[in-house]
Amino acid sequence: MGRAGAYVAGADDLHGIWFNPAGIAEAGDAVLVDFAWLRFQNTYVRKLGIEDADGVMRQVDSPEVRGSSGFLPLPTMAISKVLDKEKRWTAVAGFIAPYVALASYAERTDDGQPSPARYTLGSFDGSALGIPGAWVAWKPIDQLRLGLGTFALVGYFQSRITFSVCPPDRLICAPEQPEWDAQSVMRVGPMMAPTLNGGTIWEPDPHIRLGLSGQLPMVISAPATIKVRLPTSSALDGASVRGEEAHVRFVLPGILRAGIEFRPLAEAKEKSASSDLRIELTWVHEFWSQHRSIDAQPKDIYLENITGAPKSVPMPRIEIPRRFVDSDSFRIGSEWLFTAGGYRMALRSGLAYETSAVPKGYMSLSSLDFVKTTISLGGGLFIGKRWRFDAVIAHTFANDVNVSPSEAKIPRINPLAGNAPLEPVNGGRYTATADLIGVGLNYLY
Repeated sequence: MGRAGAYVAGADDLHGIWFNPAGIAEAGDAVLVDFAWLRFQNTYVRKLGIEDADGVMRQVDSPEVRGSSGFLPLPTMAISKVLDKEKRWTAVAGFIAPYVALASYAERTDDGQPSPARYTLGSFDGSALGIPGAWVAWKPIDQLRLGLGTFALVGYFQSRITFSVCPPDRLICAPEQPEWDAQSVMRVGPMMAPTLNGGTIWEPDPHIRLGLSGQLPMVISAPATIKVRLPTSSALDGASVRGEEAHVRFVLPGILRAGIEFRPLAEAKEKSASSDLRIELTWVHEFWSQHRSIDAQPKDIYLENITGAPKSVPMPRIEIPRRFVDSDSFRIGSEWLFTAGGYRMALRSGLAYETSAVPKGYMSLSSLDFVKTTISLGGGLFIGKRWRFDAVIAHTFANDVNVSPSEAKIPRINPLAGNAPLEPVNGGRYTATADLIGVGLNYLY
């Protein structure tokens, strides 16, 4: 990340398990451990369209909601072993914690009112995700490296969100009347979503490296529980929820990466010069159009004894529409290796620009993604022939998104089926910023 993710053609250590597994052909017998903190902050001002008594649509702005992620060091750990004397084959076992911003939001505003964000997200507290895997790389000739890996997203994903159980006919309640709000916690897991990634690096000349890598989609299909705390309305006195089991399915995208790295100071036969400069241009395409919705199918969950409803009402299938689109990232990164004070060092920097995968109408607190620009600065200190200590800091500038009530597409979740018109809950102004701070070490054993 010190190179802003421009590390596809230039991959040459264990970070290649994510960016391009062909790069681990140069890792040697090594251990890599690093930790990064993704400091994420965002704001949301909800904009709701309301029709008054005269039939005129008016826009109402809610108080600003602020979200942030807690301090959570996200680890990357890997160990590699060269398998043959010619150093053509290298095997790796590793674990990656995905860099995901898990923000939380207060349940109430400063004046004690229910949060205007409650129908899209309360928090992701309780989520724990990781990616263990195994990889192998082959260097058949000095100019060519090939890599292949298998890994899986495992763990639990948990979200807190508010349902409205106001009957759709509106005879006894209003659409967002707090007394009809039902607090819910959906916990998905244990999940295991396996996939494959692979890549190649070709070095036609000591001054140029070409890299290509790809990753197949992940299909999340896992058991889940949906726990619901019924509203406080007197119409629900004596009502209850029976059952909590469900099944959740959604798809995370495949990824295609390509890069070209220039090494203008490289020597034709020997690359042990005291100074080396590497500059890479990278393009990354993420196939987010594969992520259409999050589908939750309850298994024998019933709402019972609700006034004005049948005695036992089955909770219907819940579809959270996403309708994402493919995104592209363009990155440039540099790395300068030099000697100072008797120590070998590396100075890294990078710049990345990325389009958003979330169409404007489907933007919400549970699916935040912006057009964004990231700048990064990193460095490495080599101690002897075995140790390398690294650090990185990166900042992301995100473009604000304004979703008018007429553009919003995400409906309020209501377990009581009905024919009420679409009442979107995700209109508003979204802002965000993020910092990534990390440290790590690489040890050759």
